[in-house]
Parts: sequence; C-alpha cells; structure tokens
Amino acid sequence: MTRPLHHASFRRRTGALLYDAIAVLTVLYFAGFVPVLVAGEAIPPGNPLLGVYMSVVAFMYFALCWRRGRTLGMQAWGIQIQTTSGARPTLWTCALRYLAAWVSFACLGLGYLSALLNRERLTWHDRLSGTRLLRAGASGS
Repeated sequence: MTRPLHHASFRRRTGALLYDAIAVLTVLYFAGFVPVLVAGEAIPPGNPLLGVYMSVVAFMYFALCWRRGRTLGMQAWGIQIQTTSGARPTLWTCALRYLAAWVSFACLGLGYLSALLNRERLTWHDRLSGTRLLRAGASGS
C-alpha cells in the first residue's frame, strides 16, 4: 500500500539541501583531480574552463539524481521530486531547475524563502521548472 504524497516542508527541504551540499562538494573535490591528471600539472587559479567543468559536474550530479526521483539528501529526508504531472523530470526540466535554483540563491535566497509563503511550498525554481518536492506520509513536517 502506497502512502499519500504531501508537499515537503521547508525544514525537510533545507535539511536535504544541506546534505546535498556536502555530497556535491565531495563529488567536486574528487572531480577536481581529473583536469590535473589530464593536464599533468596544477591548474592555475581563475581558469574559466575549470569553472565550467565544475559547473557541469555539479549539474550532472543533480540531473542524474533528479531523473531517478531523488538526490542523496532528498533520500535521507524522505523527499522525492516530480513534475506537476507526476512524472520524473526530463533532462531539460533538470537543466531549467538547476539554473533557476542558482537564480533563487543569487537573489539572497529569496527564491528558496518563497516556499514559506505559499501553501504548496514552492520555490522559484519549482515554479519555473514545473517540479514539486513531495514526501510520503502525513502532512505538516
């Protein structure tokens, strides 16, 4: 028997975000060795290609996880991601969500805080990408 899905609380979303920050930083740490091994020497600070590479690696972490329905942090906090139609996000939806999440963060976190102001607990990037974070069980937490 499946339990009903409810909108994930701000507390759960924040917990999952913190877990995912640790996970993606770990992925980026190890991914940072690849360009050094390929180049055979240290990469100079401020190299724009390194920044692009790390951004792509971070996007791939989130896109691969979201396409499967949850990131490591979302799994730990009992959250899953769906589109408004109830499907798993497409790669395009993941890209839109990822870019919009950076905008939400860059605006002093207002895009994230907007989840506190609406009944469905949607952030700016949820609205722009047509996704929802849901959890199984009773509503409220």
